[in-house]
Amino acid sequence: MYWFYLALAILFEVLGTTSMKLSNGFSKITPSLAMVIFYLLSIAALTMALKKIEMSIAYAIWAGVGTSLITIIGLFLFKEELTLLKVVSILFIIAGVTGLHLSSQSS
Repeated sequence: MYWFYLALAILFEVLGTTSMKLSNGFSKITPSLAMVIFYLLSIAALTMALKKIEMSIAYAIWAGVGTSLITIIGLFLFKEELTLLKVVSILFIIAGVTGLHLSSQSS
């Protein structure tokens, strides 16, 4: 159940960040309100996940997966440029999150 909370936290964080972009600097009310709501839901879900998942693991997964998903959304929804540096950087994030997860299983 706690991994489900973490997945929800990631989903809400990604929706919040996407809403932030769509808010156009708080000039559009609906995406601005959505951003606040999604970020609050994300923090609430992350808080629930932290009841059983190590903080370093949960936060790394939350931030890393969220960053990776936002990069993909940026590419497809907002037509951002895909560069080799972006691809390599996302691979490093994935490697780092995987390494942290593996280190918690071995201890």
